[in-house]
Amino acid sequence: MTRRQQPTARQVRLGAELRKLREAAGLKATEAAALLGSSSTQMSLIESGMAGVTEDRVRRLAAHYSCTDNELISALAAMTTERTRGWWEEYRGLLPTSFLDLAELEYHSTYRLDMEFLHIPGLLQTEDYARAVFSYRVPELPKDDLELRVSHRMERKVVIGGPSPIPYEAVVHEAALRIRVGDRAATRHQLARVLDLAQADHITVRVIPFDLDGFGGAWSAIMYAGGGVPKLDTAVRDAAHGTTFIDSEAQLEASRTLFRKVEAVSLEPARSRDFIHRLAKEL
Repeated sequence: MTRRQQPTARQVRLGAELRKLREAAGLKATEAAALLGSSSTQMSLIESGMAGVTEDRVRRLAAHYSCTDNELISALAAMTTERTRGWWEEYRGLLPTSFLDLAELEYHSTYRLDMEFLHIPGLLQTEDYARAVFSYRVPELPKDDLELRVSHRMERKVVIGGPSPIPYEAVVHEAALRIRVGDRAATRHQLARVLDLAQADHITVRVIPFDLDGFGGAWSAIMYAGGGVPKLDTAVRDAAHGTTFIDSEAQLEASRTLFRKVEAVSLEPARSRDFIHRLAKEL
C-alpha cells in the first residue's frame, strides 16, 4: 500500500467518514482490519487519508459496519478515486494546499452557499476587487504571489460560470456592498458584476440592509458546500492562520440553520437587485 505524502482534504474526509462508521459499529481498528485481511497499520493509514481505499473495500467495510444508508455508501464510494487532476493542479507548489483543497471541494459540490458581511463573496468578486483584498495581507505578498491568488480566485468561478454550474446562493450585507475595497470605479464595476451574475437562474443574491430591525447575526461569515449527501457537506471558515474545513454534523447543522435564519430576513432577490442598482447609481 503506497503511503501518500500529502493527502488532500477530500482524501482526509473519506478516511474520517470511514472511521466514524467503524466507531458507530463499536469496532476497533484491528477488528475492522481483520475483516479485510489487512493490518491495523493499514487501517490507520486509510482512516487518516494517508492511503487510498478502493470502492469495493468501502462497500465491504460499510457492510461489516452494518451501515444501511445506501446513499451515503454510494457517495463515499464515489470519493475513492485518486486526486482529481483539475485546473487547480497547476497551482500545486505555488499556493498553500488549502487553496487547492477549496477548489477541489467546490468542483465536487452539489451547491454552494455564502453569507458575507464585510466582503463581496469570492465567487462574485472581480479581478480588481480580489487584488485589492489580497493586497491588504500582512505581511505584504510579493507581486507574483498576489497575482497567483487573484488568478486562482478567478478560475474558481467555473463552478458557477462554467458549462456545468451548480446552484449558488449568496446573502450579502449592505456593509460589504458599500465598503470601497478598491476605488470608486472599481466598486461600481464590482456591483455591476454582482448584478450581472444575479441574473442567472442558478444564482441567487440577497441583501441584508442596514435598516433591518433586530438583526444580531452579523458575527460569522459562512461558506458552505453541499456534498453528495447532507452528511458529506462541508463548512469552510477563513481565518488569519488559514482555511479550516468543518465536517462535524452538529456544526454543519448549525451553519445551515444560521444561513436559513439570515436568509429569511434578507430582501427578496428582485428587491436585492434593485437595492444594489441604487447603490451603484450613488457612486
